[in-house]
Amino acid sequence: MKVGKQRFGTVEVLSPDGPITVEEGEEFAAAMEGQMTSANPRVVVNMEEVPYLDSYGLELMLNFANDLRNRGLPLKLSMVTPTCREIMELTELTSEFEMFDEIEDAVRSYL
Repeated sequence: MKVGKQRFGTVEVLSPDGPITVEEGEEFAAAMEGQMTSANPRVVVNMEEVPYLDSYGLELMLNFANDLRNRGLPLKLSMVTPTCREIMELTELTSEFEMFDEIEDAVRSYL
C-alpha cells in the first residue's frame, strides 16, 4: 500500500491507497505512528482510495483516534467510501471519528 502525504499549513493529510488490512496496513500504520511523534499531530485521513478495512484496520484507526483524543485532538476522516462507512456503521464506530465529505472541510475544521 502506498500512503500519500500532503501538508496544508499545520495539518497533515494522509492518503492510503488500498485496503487497510492486516496484509496491507503496515505502511499506513507507520505513517500514522510518524504523525504521533509530532508535538501537535493534526491529521486528516483521506479515505477516498480505501475500498475496505478489516478488523485490523478498524483497530488501527481506533488506536490512533484514542491516542489523538488523549492529546486533545480528534482523528478526522475525509471522503470515506460507502463500504468503509458501512463497516463503521455496522460496528457502531462512526462516533469515534469526525467524518467530512471533502478534504478541505476536514482541514478547515482544525482552524
